[in-house]
Amino acid sequence: MADIHFGTDGWRAIIGDDFTPDNLNRVIDAAARIFKEEAVAAGRDADAPGTLIVGHDCRQDAHAYAELAAQVAAGHGFNVLLTEDYCPTPTLCWSVAHNDDAVGGIMLTSSHNPAEYLGVKLRMADGGASPAEFTDRVEAVLPAEPTDVLGPFQTVDLMTDYLAALCELVDVEAIRAANLRVVCDPLYGAGRHYLADVLRDMGVEVVEIHNAEDPTFAGLHPEPIQPWVDEGLAKVGELGYDALFINDGDADRIAAGDSRGNYVNAHRIITLLTKHMVDRGETGRVVSTVTASAMLDRMCRKLGLELVSTPVGFKWIYGEMEKGGVMIGGEESGGIGLPGHVKERDGLLMALLLTECMAQSGKDLGALVDEMLEDIGRLEFARRGLSITPEQMERFRAEMVPTYTADEVAGKRVIDVDRRDGVKLLLEGDAWVMMRPSGTEPLVRVYAEAATAEEVNELLDAAEAVVTSL
Repeated sequence: MADIHFGTDGWRAIIGDDFTPDNLNRVIDAAARIFKEEAVAAGRDADAPGTLIVGHDCRQDAHAYAELAAQVAAGHGFNVLLTEDYCPTPTLCWSVAHNDDAVGGIMLTSSHNPAEYLGVKLRMADGGASPAEFTDRVEAVLPAEPTDVLGPFQTVDLMTDYLAALCELVDVEAIRAANLRVVCDPLYGAGRHYLADVLRDMGVEVVEIHNAEDPTFAGLHPEPIQPWVDEGLAKVGELGYDALFINDGDADRIAAGDSRGNYVNAHRIITLLTKHMVDRGETGRVVSTVTASAMLDRMCRKLGLELVSTPVGFKWIYGEMEKGGVMIGGEESGGIGLPGHVKERDGLLMALLLTECMAQSGKDLGALVDEMLEDIGRLEFARRGLSITPEQMERFRAEMVPTYTADEVAGKRVIDVDRRDGVKLLLEGDAWVMMRPSGTEPLVRVYAEAATAEEVNELLDAAEAVVTSL
């Protein structure tokens, strides 16, 4: 049987290879066992441990796999609710958090991974990501063979109440009066139609692309980064609309574009939304990962907000949200969340907040970003994924992560080193470069931020040379 491990956020594998009905059965059997242990420890009856909610994205045969997951979970005595159609991961998370009987959720998705992948994300009773301690316990009880103990489940509509809740979180009247025009690009993922329809209901003119039912994603990777977003950027530039909103495969991430066809990355979005939340009268800690932009640090210092840095993975941000006092949390990859909504990322809500920001300011997204960069200073960012051999990866983890340092990189002096998640070299002028093993793919990711795109590429070249020399 497959060697199954949970990465940064869940277990992912290629459909028909390691992602098979038998392996899914084993994963859900183990997960249900741990959910049940938690429920019984909290005082629930072992024969009726509560409700588990199951969702799925738009991958090949995802609904059939979700039905199997629902049956396996029900075999442990849970009342299992299965989404009637594809849904975003934040929908599943919100549904769990707002069901008093729910003890957790199971989402079948492979997020931003290519179309041939499917996976499982586990969610806690508050909708937040399962911590490593929980998934370690799941791995520890993985059975060698699939169970034949299956149970019944109910099919339910998860979308209606969730979408209504989103509308309550933004100023719909301001949006309706603003006569905005946007392009939506769900990248064939689980946000398709849902975000576009909500915006249209608010009076926004919407052109939606990549919204067909196509589990191959027409060859696109459902990750809101270039080059996969280039068609959307071309479309918004061609139309001259106010913004482009892009979601990933399960719609918990966001990226954007402006009317000139410029890409607006997650760093700029979370920095902009941090200011927008303060403008709305809210306050609290801001949480982001070690790969966050120095622009966010600049904005937080300007606004008098505490910025907390975590390792990569939203589960670490969730851990800070559990402590309370967090206003907004987000990561470099585009996952941004408001704990007052649900302690998880929500790409649809972030699109609505950007829409609200445009409506209330009377400015399109490009003007808002330009104004922000003039205020706090411009920094550019890029990352690369490097495929290396298993032997190189082993050396990278064992030798480079604990010990690598340098006096300078691409002519920039090294000020400090952060080893919480890979190796991050902090450089003069708020620049930095980082190397870390991906938690979801067999890659080493290299990241860099500096004042110009040319400097960023020089830093990435230097980091790539270090990694590939192993």
